[in-house]
Amino acid sequence: MVEGLFLRNQKMGRILAIDYGLRRTGIAVTDPLKIIASPLETVSSEHLIDWLKDYTAREDVEMIIVGMPTRLDQSDTHITGSVRMVIDQLKGCFPQIGISEIDERFTSKIARQALVHGGMKKKDRRKKEHIDKVSAAIILQSHLDQARR
Repeated sequence: MVEGLFLRNQKMGRILAIDYGLRRTGIAVTDPLKIIASPLETVSSEHLIDWLKDYTAREDVEMIIVGMPTRLDQSDTHITGSVRMVIDQLKGCFPQIGISEIDERFTSKIARQALVHGGMKKKDRRKKEHIDKVSAAIILQSHLDQARR
């Protein structure tokens, strides 16, 4: 009974993660209880905001985590400025949703390894959209792991 009251009072929105790229953006999402991070979609980066508006109209999203690309020495990469601009857009378009960033270094490499270990065929692993959405799931899982500590 007490557990039911706790769950009823807890916000049940999903957390969404974005692995932004100049052409494509990988998106991952949690379940409503924020336990599991799952790859969701890969969308054209130019349509990202429209896609998010549509998604948030259908689903309760309480937070968006954006992977922030940096080099090992913490300096910016060629895409860091673009990611910062997208974060500013997200804050303007979704003021009711918390926007946070997290280090995304090595997520693409980890995603490729996960696809290999998951048994995906080499032909399918070459499709970058698979890597992008798995990278977003890794970003999201990293956030969940940090939040639990």
